[in-house]
Amino acid sequence: MTAVTTIGTLEAPVPSDGPALIGPLDVLSVNVFRVPDLTVERIQVDAAGMIEMPLIGTVPAAGQTPSELAEVIRARLAASYLTNPQISVRVTEPAVSKITVDGAVTEPGVYEMKGRTTLLQAVAMAKGTSRVSNSRSVAVFRTLEGRRAVAVFDLAAIRAGQAADPVLQNDDVVVVDTSRLNSAVRDIVQALPGLAAFSYF
Repeated sequence: MTAVTTIGTLEAPVPSDGPALIGPLDVLSVNVFRVPDLTVERIQVDAAGMIEMPLIGTVPAAGQTPSELAEVIRARLAASYLTNPQISVRVTEPAVSKITVDGAVTEPGVYEMKGRTTLLQAVAMAKGTSRVSNSRSVAVFRTLEGRRAVAVFDLAAIRAGQAADPVLQNDDVVVVDTSRLNSAVRDIVQALPGLAAFSYF
């Protein structure tokens, strides 16, 4: 039976208001100021999150901001090759990410994320909640290190500015609950082990 953990609660969502992180398959531009031989106009992050740079070889890129990656490259070049190099990194082509929005929304389906996408934006992509929705019970399902995880959020509180709007990740599944007795979210979550203590169901 698949193990399940929680990735957040109504009181502790997982927002991220900082700079966007580099992800696998993103395309980057790496500029080494006044050193055209080391400047790379187009380099793709591989599936393992790495890039291959001239002289310094393999560099981990995924999970860092462009400025953090620039600092890693700067430090490696400065250690053996250049004096005080100036590096800039840009994400020129973000990888295509997709999310699924299901349940009590107007147009359930799979949607493409372009850049940073929050839960409110995802529901808006699906043309908003339907008339039978329970916006106080919206689940986000995510796979973390091979384990199925879920967080439940109060969309009404987020809309009112009373709770943070969580940022979604590639392959997240958003399920908006219904006010009917055969609640979609309740049925799904209760069928999964480890979530019986969620009192707000």
